[in-house]
Amino acid sequence: MLEIRDLHASIGDTEILKGISLQVNAGEVHAIMGPNGSGKSTLANVIAGRPDYRITSGEVIYDGQNVANMSPEERALAGIFLAMQYPVELPGVRTWQFLKAAVDAIRRHKGESQLSVRQFDRLLDEKREIVQIYPDLIRRSVNEGYSGGEKKRNEVLQLALLDPKLAFLDETDSGLDIDALRIVSEGVNAFRSPEKAIVVVTHYQRILNYITPDYVHVLVDGRIVRSGGKELALELEERGYDWIIKEATPVAD
Repeated sequence: MLEIRDLHASIGDTEILKGISLQVNAGEVHAIMGPNGSGKSTLANVIAGRPDYRITSGEVIYDGQNVANMSPEERALAGIFLAMQYPVELPGVRTWQFLKAAVDAIRRHKGESQLSVRQFDRLLDEKREIVQIYPDLIRRSVNEGYSGGEKKRNEVLQLALLDPKLAFLDETDSGLDIDALRIVSEGVNAFRSPEKAIVVVTHYQRILNYITPDYVHVLVDGRIVRSGGKELALELEERGYDWIIKEATPVAD
């Protein structure tokens, strides 16, 4: 589904990703871990097409297409989804309207008719219950007045409604208490299927107690320095990142 080949990417003149290679197949869950500044969020934003992140060399192939030739909107319509680390507020845009417009855009792209208000409300109620978002929040402007946990649950609600093929979850666990973490994780697990793939970007192992990864990759200074199974995340939780940073740092002559 996704093949990243020797990817280098920059923000302005600063190179952040320094040769990432990774393959993600349908049905798999990958976790990207690493210390602050290692490039985890940059990788997610590059795949989603955030304009200020620039691919300088290498390729990102999604479903046989080079995403460098696709706008962020085209990537979203093709089934790439990003749950943002810091969900933004959209004053004046009601959450219900925003969600319906997004669902209708996906349906048009697939050649399907848009949902009636009643049909959408039924779908929204079904998905809303999974992430335990109250109806009054849906009537507010997007993320306006939401708590941190409610913002993250709203991201997972979008995931459930849009039903993409490839989901990047950028530190979806940050700022969540135990109950919110469990609810968000249940929403992600409900999305899992053999036809979809998930990439979880996180500092901590705790979300991986709920969303079990098939593979764990550790980024240090813009490179994947180690990959393994879920036991690697447990080792990082126990030992921290210092040991793996030291192993990845070249010894000066």
